[in-house]
Amino acid sequence: MDFGKVPREEIPEIDFSLPADGAQTAATLNKSERVTTPKFYVGCAKWGRDEWIGQIYPKGTKAKDFLNQYVKQFNAIELNASFYQIPTEKTVASWKASAESYANPPFLFFPKFPRTVSHIHRLVNADTATDTFLANLQGFGKFLGPVFLQLSDNFGPAKLDVLESYLRNLPVDMRFFVELRHREWFDDLTVRAKLFTLLHELKIGSVLTDATGRRDVLHMELSTPAAFIRFVGNGQEFAFSDRDRVDSWVQRISTWLDKGLEDVYFFLHQHDEKDTPEIADYTIEQFNKHLGSKLNRVNFITKQLGMFND
Repeated sequence: MDFGKVPREEIPEIDFSLPADGAQTAATLNKSERVTTPKFYVGCAKWGRDEWIGQIYPKGTKAKDFLNQYVKQFNAIELNASFYQIPTEKTVASWKASAESYANPPFLFFPKFPRTVSHIHRLVNADTATDTFLANLQGFGKFLGPVFLQLSDNFGPAKLDVLESYLRNLPVDMRFFVELRHREWFDDLTVRAKLFTLLHELKIGSVLTDATGRRDVLHMELSTPAAFIRFVGNGQEFAFSDRDRVDSWVQRISTWLDKGLEDVYFFLHQHDEKDTPEIADYTIEQFNKHLGSKLNRVNFITKQLGMFND
């Protein structure tokens, strides 16, 4: 993921501290005690990485078997493949079969809306593509997690009516999240309040993206009692910084759990994806230690030599 990428020499100057909770978070999380069994899902954004052969995939693993190996390691995938092309029923059935055969249940796919809906049609006259996409996703059955809609940097508050109309027509028996990137959604406090009040009313979640060069997108507004976090790290050279950032998230999520947070969806990205399993494993370790999750640690065949190692 290149979103929010900055030149390496600028990274030490970035303030990675998490902003204070937004007003909608305070309204959404208003319970006085923790949920008995919150759910935790941690994963990556892709499974097709040659760099992971010999690291977390056995040597000699063929591309066609990457997903079979991935689902043995993680309990979720941020399914970016669906952004580039609407998956066919046959493709969905194949992905589901991998989860059925090889995953340690439960495993969930978190598909991204196709770009033909979000970036080409920009939510207008997108009914046919939307219907086909959502219908095909039904093939995942119990392995289907929330579906997320990512809108482009130039989809701003002037399109709020378009966004509202589109979201109101989504089926109510599926779970949805929205990721917005135009700065004015967050800078204008009136617009910000309208947006997150709308999402809360519709029971649609708000994605939080922690990217180095776009701290404004880290709005800290939860419109539902579920946190969908996209964490973009800076790789081995800045491993200590990335670990510190994960630690900050653990602290914040802990406070949210105390106030009634029900689900945590945490997806790890790196600009160089060869590093992703290392920071993902560290995240799982900290979630298990401090948040009470019982996630399987990543099973490394060989670990890279670097600062992610203990």
